[in-house]
Amino acid sequence: MQKIPQTFLTKLRHKNQHRSDAKRHFIIGAQLLNKSRATKDRTTSIKLAKQAVTEAAKSISLDPTDAASYILKALALDQQGLVTSAIEALDEALGDGTVSSLSYGERSDALLKRAEMKVKLSKRGVVDSAVEDLVECVKLKGDNANAYRLLGECYEKKEMLEDAVVAYERAVRIDPGCAVAKDALNRLNQSDDLTGSTRL
Repeated sequence: MQKIPQTFLTKLRHKNQHRSDAKRHFIIGAQLLNKSRATKDRTTSIKLAKQAVTEAAKSISLDPTDAASYILKALALDQQGLVTSAIEALDEALGDGTVSSLSYGERSDALLKRAEMKVKLSKRGVVDSAVEDLVECVKLKGDNANAYRLLGECYEKKEMLEDAVVAYERAVRIDPGCAVAKDALNRLNQSDDLTGSTRL
């Protein structure tokens, strides 16, 4: 019985050491990603992004419940143009075992990023799942003009023009300088197809 507290403390120290090491790898990876984004040389950028993925993977292996490392991995993969793999990493970040480590704002940002990546793939089915992400994104954080603007674009692709107008209007209300949403509203409001709009 006397050994139990000591055993517990040893396990706790071991766990805390793993988390500390995971954070160290995460920070290194984030620094590498920032350097990758800052350089104009594509070869160097990809090399740094690959190193960032390696550091993110080390962080994940040490603390697989922290969504931030999966998000870092996703961003570094996206930087290399590996969109499908990046989406898979964001799926992990937003999964049941990790999503609780994110605040509502962070979760909203991750959903927006995943939707942007899905739209990059530009398949009809992918746009549908992007809409799901964006609807959830704006529920969590309703002041994101970029999310509403992208939602409007997705609705346009799906020919849901009334919903597109509503989304673009919300984007402009949040950010009056959102030129893409303004242009889209001008274009759609001139269409004879619109008979009214629903509210999000």
